[in-house]
Amino acid sequence: VDDAIVVLENIQRHMEMGKNRVRAAYDAVTEIGVTVMSITLVIVVVFLPISLTNEIVSQILRQFCVVVMIATSLSLLASFTIVPLLSSRMGKLEHMTGKNLFEKFIMWFERQLDSFTHWMSSLLKWCLKHWAITLLVCTVLLFSSFALVGMGFIGGEFIPNGDRGQFIVALELPKDASLQQTNQATMKAEAFLAKQPEVITMITTVGQASADNFGGANQTPAYESEINVTLVPEDKRKEASDIYASRIKKVLAAQLTGVKVKTMDVSILGSAQAAPIQLDVLGADLDSAMAFAKVALAELKKLDGTTEAKLSVEEGTPEIDVHMDRDKMSALGLTLDVVGATMQTAFNGTADDSKMKFRQGAYDYNINLRYGAFNRRNINDVSNIAFVNNKGQIVRLSQFATVEEGSGPSQLERRDKSSSVSVKSQVIGRPSGTVTQEFAAKLLTLRRPIGVTYIFAGDQENQGDSFKTLGVALLISIVLVYLIMVALYDSYIYPLVVMFSLPMAIIGALLALALTNNTLNIFTILGMIMLIGLVAKNAIILVDFTNQSKEEGHSTYDALIYANHARLRPILMTTIAMVFGMLPIALSKGGVSAIENGLAWVVIGGLISSMFLTLIVVPVIYSLADRAMKRFGLGHPEKKKQILEQMNAEFVPKNS
Repeated sequence: VDDAIVVLENIQRHMEMGKNRVRAAYDAVTEIGVTVMSITLVIVVVFLPISLTNEIVSQILRQFCVVVMIATSLSLLASFTIVPLLSSRMGKLEHMTGKNLFEKFIMWFERQLDSFTHWMSSLLKWCLKHWAITLLVCTVLLFSSFALVGMGFIGGEFIPNGDRGQFIVALELPKDASLQQTNQATMKAEAFLAKQPEVITMITTVGQASADNFGGANQTPAYESEINVTLVPEDKRKEASDIYASRIKKVLAAQLTGVKVKTMDVSILGSAQAAPIQLDVLGADLDSAMAFAKVALAELKKLDGTTEAKLSVEEGTPEIDVHMDRDKMSALGLTLDVVGATMQTAFNGTADDSKMKFRQGAYDYNINLRYGAFNRRNINDVSNIAFVNNKGQIVRLSQFATVEEGSGPSQLERRDKSSSVSVKSQVIGRPSGTVTQEFAAKLLTLRRPIGVTYIFAGDQENQGDSFKTLGVALLISIVLVYLIMVALYDSYIYPLVVMFSLPMAIIGALLALALTNNTLNIFTILGMIMLIGLVAKNAIILVDFTNQSKEEGHSTYDALIYANHARLRPILMTTIAMVFGMLPIALSKGGVSAIENGLAWVVIGGLISSMFLTLIVVPVIYSLADRAMKRFGLGHPEKKKQILEQMNAEFVPKNS
């Protein structure tokens, strides 16, 4: 509604000059047209860079950006057509006399607004005389707001953790536990959760006992189970879902002997929350990477706010190791590829890549060849695997290999062609970015084995990529805003004056984040990018009106005071409209609303600080720039006027 407010306020001002409503509508739109177009294009180009990239953050925010750009463009069209049309037909001046309560309130509010306007004009006069003190105070405020981030008052994360009222209880029994044992332990956990007044529903998944008929592995082993718990709404319980889940975990761990209990909060996007902290340790071999990962895990557990810290690779998984004697194998007429293929077929089967099919009617079935369950139960079955050598003779595995029982990692991970182990942890009560920074500082003090490196992954990797993308979008937006204003103003100096309003918004935005305990994430940074267009609007209105006053013959000082006095009302109106529009979003509670809370507080804080500081700083910078332009003759309107008059004189014939 900003465009409509600015146009309508200007029409009202022209009607107060004594013009009829048709003439007032025409003159007002003619006078303010370039300004309204500027503030609209500024908002559009701010969102354009984000919508054009293909990074993960753009995929999340693109729809939002496109909606804002289209809606703002249409609001410009409406403010140039519908608003003047309706004003020229129905606009009228009303003179309040205080005959009823509503008019008395309006007259009281008008007196307060006039007092505030005169106070702002007096403050501006003082700041124009003491410009050095004014700029020093604003600079101190700006760097103090940055210090809020450096001192830890404002944390950082990729996406804010909302309270969806859901969490997952994961149970893990010893690896030799049967499906029945897992089910019994899960039923005990269900019985305990069912007694809790905060729990509404539960959905339980218990692992399967074995692989399917065609050799495919199951997602959940027989010794693991998961219970997806749904809680009552946030306003009907005393604790957030992650805090409640942590407390439930401690109680269940004490009741279920020999069972590992883990809890995972359901993320704001509706899936089980991945570990916000993830460190990938890379090494030339698994042993060296595992050794450093264990040391890093011990340090991670010491940090406040971490929970469920673990390694992605678990040791102690039973396995059978086969050590082949290459010389014996060659002497017996066997090759390594024949041995490997035969062992794979014996225990895993051929279903994955088999071309053999059994057709019955319209259906095809894979034919899977492998040993029966009786022949693949223990180490002796492995030792007795039969191979056919190049002479057609039967050879047993025990004749050329040593077969023994052992233990090893639960899985083998690789990243960038190196062995990899991930150190993971959930976070409760603190921003994940803050904990990650502390963890990174701890890692620098640890001694790493030769050839071992580490990379932060997960949320930290996404956060780094997203912040980089948004940072580039922010810079591109600032450049586009400047270039648009250069084209509209036909000047390189006045757009720079407008750009000084941007730091003033950062002061309020960061202060609002600190006071409301929000973090720097992709949505709050998007709010700061939004502020570029929103706060530049105030400065554009101010500078535009100052330039018009100077063209009418006023001095720079008088033009600045007059512009501040005359344009305070529309600036105040648009700011209040945006602040009140954002308040419901900022104050809303619930799972998904946590995404927009920070964005709304950034916009509210930035608008309020920029409204007050822009009305002071921009005129001060304008005054200093005007003096410099007069001194050096750079793009000053009077200089341009002299050049245009000289050019016209040269092209006009002397006898005309």
